[in-house]
Amino acid sequence: MTESAGSAPDAELPVDELSKLDLCQERIGYTFRDRKLLLGALTHASSADSRLASNERLEFLGDAILGAVVCEFLFHKFPNFLEGDLTRIKSVVVSRRSCARFSKQMGLEECLIVGKGMAANPEVPDSLMADVFESLSAAIYLDGGSEPARDFIFRYVEPEVAGVEAGELGGNHKSALQQMAQRDFATTPTYLLIEEQGPDHAKSFRVAAQIKGRKYHAAWGRNKKEAEQHAAHNALAELTDQPIPYVE
Repeated sequence: MTESAGSAPDAELPVDELSKLDLCQERIGYTFRDRKLLLGALTHASSADSRLASNERLEFLGDAILGAVVCEFLFHKFPNFLEGDLTRIKSVVVSRRSCARFSKQMGLEECLIVGKGMAANPEVPDSLMADVFESLSAAIYLDGGSEPARDFIFRYVEPEVAGVEAGELGGNHKSALQQMAQRDFATTPTYLLIEEQGPDHAKSFRVAAQIKGRKYHAAWGRNKKEAEQHAAHNALAELTDQPIPYVE
């Protein structure tokens, strides 16, 4: 492999950085032949001599690899789904929120190489945690090829797809939102009846989903059950940075 810009052999690295490389390999279940790739994947711009020596380029490649692997997996797993359905699942599975959670599950916050200012903050931003999952995907791909990269990605993506399939794909957006809320926020969503209109025999209801005090885009329905499903769908779209399906 060609050495990346700003990389350094093990002999030139501080002891604490070497220990982080070892810890990362243990936690991701992959041993690098070219440890300079691993070093690059874990190095944030705040700690690098130049941005070329940080994980930003690997993050760029990793985002594409992650997307391609997930798209191919979904294409074969759901042969009867249209493009919109596949896109909706992918948006949840490879969202920044999901990638950050994958990194946290591995405990990668202890492996990151960051500048002194960031190191002083005990809480690592989710954006950084998402970046490192993508950069590691690329580093593994460059070091060992497509198979170990797929194995690494599948380990976290497959359970995520199963969770989405159990909820959103069956049209049960309330179930999908409940799973996401419990997984990401350790709570259960509630539904607020904001408004109702029309005569008793033909009322319409406007409902908003709420998670930990945050209220998401409200939606109308012909009954409360339908309004709650639409509100849950809106909340899922907001949480995964997708267009709001039920715009008032």
